[in-house]
Amino acid sequence: MDLGMDSTKKGRSFLKWTDAMDKAMLDVFVEYYTKGVRAQNGWKPHVYTAVVKKVREKCQIELTKDNIISRSKTFDKHYAIVNKMLSHSGFGWDNEKNMITVEDDVWNTYVI
Repeated sequence: MDLGMDSTKKGRSFLKWTDAMDKAMLDVFVEYYTKGVRAQNGWKPHVYTAVVKKVREKCQIELTKDNIISRSKTFDKHYAIVNKMLSHSGFGWDNEKNMITVEDDVWNTYVI
């Protein structure tokens, strides 16, 4: 089983997430969300166990609940950024391509 870890100079290891790992994780979270299985301030413990099991099975990689929590925090940060962008004029969402759209004049203002 691949450990999927990269070492750093400080001796800490970080898990490299792949699209397949993200999909496996999100599939479980969506499944439990639709069942209404959430605690007041996050997921119930057995949901994390199910996510770890699913990602291990689907991706043949060793990971922990802490890896799942860390990745979830990353998604939360990305969601906050995208949500903030979409609240501004000139930004939109393309449902077919599942991506942000930006009007040319807004893009030129930010890029140039």
